[in-house]
Amino acid sequence: MTDEYDAVVYDLDGTLVRLAVDWAAAVEPIKPILRDHGAGTDADADDALDLLPVAESLGVEGKIEPHLAAAERAGARESERLPLLDEFADADLPVGICSLNCEDACRLALDAHDVPNATDVIVGRDSVEERKPHPQPLLAAVRELDVTPERTLFVGDSDSDAVTAERAGTAFRRV
Repeated sequence: MTDEYDAVVYDLDGTLVRLAVDWAAAVEPIKPILRDHGAGTDADADDALDLLPVAESLGVEGKIEPHLAAAERAGARESERLPLLDEFADADLPVGICSLNCEDACRLALDAHDVPNATDVIVGRDSVEERKPHPQPLLAAVRELDVTPERTLFVGDSDSDAVTAERAGTAFRRV
């Protein structure tokens, strides 16, 4: 792998760790905010991240972000270490993280598993204007690593990660 790529960027949740977030509980303080702003049945999702597009469409993402981030931070502290975290921590290449989770939760998850200095390149949902599957977050990580997309591998666990890699022009490995 070291000959093919100059850097590796990883997704966080489901790839390096599994955040211990009770998303059903996390939606409870979010649903009333959305309903107060006219969301109606669009506020009925059981996963708080599914409500983010609804909040954006209503212009109230800033009102739900603290609830999302708090749930993610708590889940990061209790996260499950996945096998790829060892690959990430021991990498010979520059590594970064591009996550749909907030940046602080990413850092807390690394700290919880004793890899706090593995990277300074962490692009979370709150680091840039767009979020995955838009290419902006991944391209921001690539720029911070000072490499090109063509020489970067993005490692993730979802279809959204694969779409992000394709749109950003990086290689992709699914876990």
